[in-house]
Amino acid sequence: MKNITLNVEGMSCNHCVNTVEKTLKELGAEGKVNLAAKTVEVSYDENGTNLEAIKEAIEEQGYEVV
Repeated sequence: MKNITLNVEGMSCNHCVNTVEKTLKELGAEGKVNLAAKTVEVSYDENGTNLEAIKEAIEEQGYEVV
């Protein structure tokens, strides 16, 4: 498993948290959002997905990975 922390702009409420975490789960990754820090801790298997797919999926939901 690979672990990364992404800085994500645009998250402001529990709906945002649920959206991002559900999106990651659909990719086969686990995510934990920290609204105060504007970060997402992501754990994923590199055989199942990759960092670019994770970033793209989050951005497709309307958030910006910085």
